[in-house]
Amino acid sequence: MRTRGTIIIRGIVQGVGFRPFVYAKAREFGITGTVKNLGSEVEIHASGDRFEEFLEAVSKGTPLSQIDSVDVQNLRESPTEGFTILESGSGSLSGFIPTDVATCDDCIADIFTAGGRYEGYWATSCVNCGPRYSIINAIPYDRERTSMTEYPVCPACGSEYADPSCRRHHAQTIACAACGPHLALFRADVTPVETADPVREAATLLDAGSIVAIRGIGGFHIACTEEAAGKLKRRLGRTEQPLAVMATPEEVERIAVVSDEERRILHSRERPIVVLEKRNPASHLAISSLHTIGCMLPYTGLHHLLFANLAHPLLVMTSANLPGYPMITDLETALERLPGQVDYVLTHNRRIVNRCDDSVVRDGYIIRLSRGLAPKRTAIDLGGACILGVGPELNANISVYRSGFCITSPHVGNVRNPQTLAYLQETAEKIGGLTGARYDRVVHDLHPQFLSTRYAREVAEAAGAELLAVQHHRAHIAAATREECVGIAIDGVGYGDDATIWGGEIFAGKVPHLDRVAHLEVVPMPGGDLATRFPERMLYGILPTSGVRDLLASRGWSDIELAVLTRQVERGLNVAATSSTGRVLDAAAALLGICRERTYDGEPAMKLESAAYAGKPSAWDLDFLRGDDGCEVLSTRSLLAEACRRSAAGDRAGDIAASFQYNLSRGVAAMAVRAAEERGIPRVVLSGGVAYNRAIRETIRDEIRAAGLEFIINRDYPLGDGCISFGQVVYGGSVEE
Repeated sequence: MRTRGTIIIRGIVQGVGFRPFVYAKAREFGITGTVKNLGSEVEIHASGDRFEEFLEAVSKGTPLSQIDSVDVQNLRESPTEGFTILESGSGSLSGFIPTDVATCDDCIADIFTAGGRYEGYWATSCVNCGPRYSIINAIPYDRERTSMTEYPVCPACGSEYADPSCRRHHAQTIACAACGPHLALFRADVTPVETADPVREAATLLDAGSIVAIRGIGGFHIACTEEAAGKLKRRLGRTEQPLAVMATPEEVERIAVVSDEERRILHSRERPIVVLEKRNPASHLAISSLHTIGCMLPYTGLHHLLFANLAHPLLVMTSANLPGYPMITDLETALERLPGQVDYVLTHNRRIVNRCDDSVVRDGYIIRLSRGLAPKRTAIDLGGACILGVGPELNANISVYRSGFCITSPHVGNVRNPQTLAYLQETAEKIGGLTGARYDRVVHDLHPQFLSTRYAREVAEAAGAELLAVQHHRAHIAAATREECVGIAIDGVGYGDDATIWGGEIFAGKVPHLDRVAHLEVVPMPGGDLATRFPERMLYGILPTSGVRDLLASRGWSDIELAVLTRQVERGLNVAATSSTGRVLDAAAALLGICRERTYDGEPAMKLESAAYAGKPSAWDLDFLRGDDGCEVLSTRSLLAEACRRSAAGDRAGDIAASFQYNLSRGVAAMAVRAAEERGIPRVVLSGGVAYNRAIRETIRDEIRAAGLEFIINRDYPLGDGCISFGQVVYGGSVEE
């Protein structure tokens, strides 16, 4: 039996309290030696009669750690007396800093312990909780390489930091009211509010109907009560967009239907926004006109203090930035941009190094990969090349592959503007620096005009790296599996091989050889992007009939407008061609009068889903064609024509909406099943933003399984475009095979 050795533990072992954990175990088992951080590994020199028990204990790790491997080597150095935590050194970068997580129950208890050292202190944390990624400048993860270095610890914090029996032993974020960052309250006109308790004052203002910007872990939120939600939406210019809420656990249970799995996610240390079904679909319309509502629980000490002082059990809590733009992280920018939107600003003076929006989950599937869930680290063997994936244009993030691991960044936004592009570049540089990346290959979307494509060229040129373009929907499938499959990608838009706009695609093969074998009918988009804003254009593009023209006329379209639209479609002037699933759903929403103008991403399809929620679907006849490209094609014109006939016959809009979704899903699944059977492929993969629609997703799943095929859907990455950068990296690593 061994009594000594050098133990090397690799993985996420920084910022998780690993060294104090090892120290405590050494004390418990009578071990002498040292422990030291070396980049993404911990080196332990250990000696003692209970060495094997010690080894087994430390191999399990801490609650926040992720262990990749444990190796034991001969101990070359002489054993020391006692056990010592050494200063960090440089080493492997295969691991990564863990994500920001919710303040733990023990720290919340400290905050509310009368007379305690942490009573009422908003930034209370320990080795098991609090900010990590949002405060780090560099690794190894020590206080001097975080924004906490600006706050030298007081004697009391220093004593706890050095105490092996304390859970704040070597907690890099340790702070208290005497030495740590503090809070302040400002009016929107930049004048400070003189108050001894900024949190209590902010709660009073919120209860009275004020709108308050609140600086959190990774950026600013805008908060208000439900009664003030309409006022906030008008100020933001987002009168239709659903807003997320933060609420007490009891209030979430009162307003929404919460399954056991959803409850687990709500209360997890990641604390994402969870999209839930309302108990009453017609309730809380000022917050969300849909049948769903996004809910999250308080996840910082500041949030808990705020709710302890509030009379209201629920606050609207939305990001303080334009949709698709980077979060506001500093007070100066907040005070410059938010007047006119907010009345007050509650802020702290801890610098946010890396911004991080709230993660969003629905039915257990990730919608937005961010705080708590990212940076996401995935063990995957893609060979020896170092690869950067720069993502798509909308809902972008980046992924870096190096040495058997892929790191995907938190959500960046819509890379259609210089600000978000700059944030993408900043994020890529940060993740690349923390992982020690030196790129051999840079992968980007097939679309030649994306700003991210231009950025990829710049990075590849500077690094002398190979540049690779990957079609958007193939990246969706690559993110879900590297096995041979039939892959369904249903979403809004993606640049296709033939320069048309894809979005309802079925592939067959194995990455990187995925052949397009079926798709939705290719239809006109009159006005291009204008058709995404005004879905009635999409309706006429698919069904250019006198009946649709009469419908549009009855809704206020002038003769001139209708004449222009008709000429566009007949002559193909300023008309894009698309097989997009999202655009077909938009057209159905327009037909039923559910959404005539899109004011936020996905609005027509989301409102169609809400209308269908109360409807009863029925089976319609499906028309399948053979396209000029040799692919099987589902006729969406025939589906929309059937919806028109049923609408004219007086069928309920909810039933038509439910049936449209159901039959579209049946048609997609039927093509996938035939493709799988013809090629002898036993599995079908589903990806794309449309798959968040529960009825569509479950119909496709049921049809696939009924055919005896394996059904695969990605639970580790977003179904929408947040998986694209990871899929690009997987694709980039597969070209070597």
